[in-house]
Amino acid sequence: MPITQPDGYLVQSASGQGRPVLVLHPWWGLNDTIKDYCNRLAEAGFTVFAPDLYHGKVVDTIPEATELSSALFDNLEKSRSEVDIATAYLSELADPDAKGLAVIGFSLGGFFALDVSNRIPAKIRAVVIYYATGPDDFTASQADYLGHFAEKDHEEPEENVRALETTLSEAGRPATFYRYPGTGHWFAEPDRPQAYNKEAAELAWERTLDFLRRS
Repeated sequence: MPITQPDGYLVQSASGQGRPVLVLHPWWGLNDTIKDYCNRLAEAGFTVFAPDLYHGKVVDTIPEATELSSALFDNLEKSRSEVDIATAYLSELADPDAKGLAVIGFSLGGFFALDVSNRIPAKIRAVVIYYATGPDDFTASQADYLGHFAEKDHEEPEENVRALETTLSEAGRPATFYRYPGTGHWFAEPDRPQAYNKEAAELAWERTLDFLRRS
């Protein structure tokens, strides 16, 4: 029986046969910035689904985002289950020749992207993270990794990034991490005017497309 589409945003390539990419939103929710990112991926030839882990709620302040994101971690198994359902749904839509999904996660979503790559490794072929770290065990993973990190990040300091690099290396996983000078957390999100850096965001975008096409 086909899987019913979970809450979220689906956009397909013009051919309808694009390689599948799962996009996991930051702690603000599934906002227009993430939908626009999904649209750009579809225009580049991918089939994209972004699950809505907040089920319709979108916030704009740090206290609100803290409250909603904390609720996800307070019920972590439920949150993981929703990511897994989204993964299964997109896998069902995918071109039969696609060898697993790519997953892109922003901040909060980056944690879940890293997490799912190790929990259901047979389904995840590539992971892109924007300013996020996560689990400390990738021994089950079969994915390649690309990371975009800010030079000055109050949420993900350099020691966290180096620790993740080491963990992936020790697990034998290919990983390329970039640091973007003069940037802070949220530098790739244009709705965060205090942090957005257009030059860095576009460079990260081009590197992401290249990675997705090669992986």
